Amino acid sequence: MPSPGSLEIIAALDRLAGALGEEIRPLETEQEIRAAQARYLGKKGRASDLMKALGRLPPEERPAVGEAANRAKAAIESLIAARLTALSQAALAADLARTVDVTLPGRGSGMGTLHPLTLVRREVEEIFLGLGFEVRTGPWIETEWHNFDALNTPADHPARDMQDTFFVEGGRILRSHTSPVQVRTMLAGPPPIKIIAPGNVFRRDDDATHTPMFPQIEGLYVDRDVSFADLKGTLLHFVRRFFGPDLSIRLRPSFFPFTEPSAEVDAGCYLCGGIGRRGDVACRLCKGSGWIEIGGSGMVHPNVFRAVGYDPESVRGFAFGMGLSRMAMLKYGVDDLRAFYENDIRFLSQFL
Repeated sequence: MPSPGSLEIIAALDRLAGALGEEIRPLETEQEIRAAQARYLGKKGRASDLMKALGRLPPEERPAVGEAANRAKAAIESLIAARLTALSQAALAADLARTVDVTLPGRGSGMGTLHPLTLVRREVEEIFLGLGFEVRTGPWIETEWHNFDALNTPADHPARDMQDTFFVEGGRILRSHTSPVQVRTMLAGPPPIKIIAPGNVFRRDDDATHTPMFPQIEGLYVDRDVSFADLKGTLLHFVRRFFGPDLSIRLRPSFFPFTEPSAEVDAGCYLCGGIGRRGDVACRLCKGSGWIEIGGSGMVHPNVFRAVGYDPESVRGFAFGMGLSRMAMLKYGVDDLRAFYENDIRFLSQFL
């Protein structure tokens, strides 16, 4: 005759199915039902806890307990299957009971947009096209002569070091600016020349305000009587068209190998109107200065004219350049340049 201990275990096992049935009756999702099943049949479930006492029973009483365990497992699985079937049938019935108006228009996919950097490039191009500039492009892989030597950049200049420039096979490099397009344009024919050169360039930088590849745009105007005043007027027109009609520009003396004299170009801060403050606090964009740096500029160096076969005594010209990604950061208020390249639809959808 079974001992009281084995009878107690068998009775407890037989009660499991009834307890589970009460527990899953109000549940309405498969996830909840499967969780309840695990609480009864899982490795740490109630059935497993009861079976831990099996080892303490006499060998002749273990088969009866094992039979009760199998009976409980089968009953529990049957209850689970029945409850899941009932849920599935209820969902199907609700779906079939829905009223669908087949005359409603379909839900089309959302309209996309151009990338913000493309939007800015096209806007900048449009401004300079209105001033009579032509758009020119050139190869991304360049010779050192086109990228450096023809632009009056000496062999020992830091920009030509491997830590600053990407070198590729065959003694060529990934262009570090679009200035080689200016060189190729001048080599192709005599002045007058009035071009802008947008395109991707490559430098060994990677942080919140620099990326190894970024879009740049440069401009070149060469003729007989081009002056520094023409350069300033061109840049002032651009700034007022791109940022706002009442803004000014500031040209700060600087140095570039391919221009002389050279100047950094600052635009009046469009966020604070160039006054450096918004209310009682300093402007966050210009940090209270009233100015934001947008690029570099200058009069073309005579050595550049000599390199392309122009007579520096007969022609004059100006050049300028700016990073389009920086222009996009300023225009759209983006803090981290890398956001433009991460392909995050949440970010890009803001420009729809």
